[in-house]
Amino acid sequence: MDNQSLAAANRFSEVNLIADPLYGYIEITKGTPTEPGERTLLDLPWLQRLRRIHQLQSAWWVFPSAEHSRFVHLLGAMHLASLFARRIDSSLRAAFPDAPSPACVEETLRLAGLLHDVGHGPFGHFFDQEVLGNWRLNHEDIGRWLVENQLADTIAGLRASPSGRFEPDESVDPRWVSWVMADADVAGYDPPGWLRACKPILCGPATVDNLDYVRRDAYMCGIALGPVDVQRLIHYSFVTGDTLVLHMHAAGALQMFLASRLYMYTQVYHHRTGRRFDLAMREIFADTIALLLPGNPLEHPDDYLRLTDWSVLEAAQRWMRAPAGSEERRLGEAWGRLLGRDLHWHLAYETIAHRGHDLSTLRERLLAAIPAVTARVQVDIVSAKIAPHNPMADHGFVAMYDPIKGTVERHHTAEMIERLPQHNQLVRVFTDDVKAIPMLHGAAHGLLS
Repeated sequence: MDNQSLAAANRFSEVNLIADPLYGYIEITKGTPTEPGERTLLDLPWLQRLRRIHQLQSAWWVFPSAEHSRFVHLLGAMHLASLFARRIDSSLRAAFPDAPSPACVEETLRLAGLLHDVGHGPFGHFFDQEVLGNWRLNHEDIGRWLVENQLADTIAGLRASPSGRFEPDESVDPRWVSWVMADADVAGYDPPGWLRACKPILCGPATVDNLDYVRRDAYMCGIALGPVDVQRLIHYSFVTGDTLVLHMHAAGALQMFLASRLYMYTQVYHHRTGRRFDLAMREIFADTIALLLPGNPLEHPDDYLRLTDWSVLEAAQRWMRAPAGSEERRLGEAWGRLLGRDLHWHLAYETIAHRGHDLSTLRERLLAAIPAVTARVQVDIVSAKIAPHNPMADHGFVAMYDPIKGTVERHHTAEMIERLPQHNQLVRVFTDDVKAIPMLHGAAHGLLS
């Protein structure tokens, strides 16, 4: 065998394939005994813990097959980041001749896709709302801290993407990954122009994050989803000026994706039974975490590393046998009822709110209308309160190229949403007393019909 053939065969020792139900195979670099690869990063405890955090915070209790983890979602986001990076490379280089090599740019975006959720705690966004908010943090803040501290040496040591090796002396700056992977800017850091142009790949209305989770969550839940034409969205993406732009030929694909994403919110992420689980968990979640996490995760990273869906549920099972009257026993018994699907919150009313409705005082007005009801009542306006982000509110525009005018224009995502069904807020009324349902239903209907 000649040397050229041997060199081609060596390629198989540099890149591994991971089987995936959406993409067939996902490539990862293997590294060497003296040089880390993506496999090195994936095997670190901070990444492996994500295997033990469900992708869907409570919907896995509703859809039995939705047992997928944050880990597999991040692999998918990393894969899509590669496809975007390879597609926009020539236009990025034309706009920013000083950009790093194609392999280095690709790896930066791959790492951002892989690590954008690395800071998540147990039960995902629910943990943000019920726990991290106490320290004015969210999972993105923790993720950025991990990228710039715990994971920084491994990131800086990478020297290749699946497409090939970096140029000599090139490396990925962990701050690039930290800045591009999340919405908020990093205080005091001014990123290079080429990185700013790439940010919409990670933060926008159709990113590697939501392009993966919409399709993956639908597949794992068994939901028949409308078309999500990822290939077309990637094909018609390019860099011009200082940002990523979508050609108008892909406007229909973007609209179809937004419709599919909205459908997942109404049918999965905001499912009425999932919300019943959330309401029950909210009563015990913060107290549970207080017994497992001694304080701010940034000050107790080792404790946070051990905190997953599994560790929370295993602790709850242990507490069921704690001494009677103890806080552990109270929480254990409450988790036991929840795990046995003994939910004390019941749906009394549901509607799509019309524009012009004042929902801020709905609960107070509802209780005033039925003073005889002594049961507990919760008004749940899911599109305003529930994470992941409301697709009707985040990222108000996408830059689109109009081939007729030959210009780039800011098309408001809200204008596309206007053309889609079910774009108003979903309002539900829950009570812990089934006998109160008829009166609550009548009163809510009178206020909102």
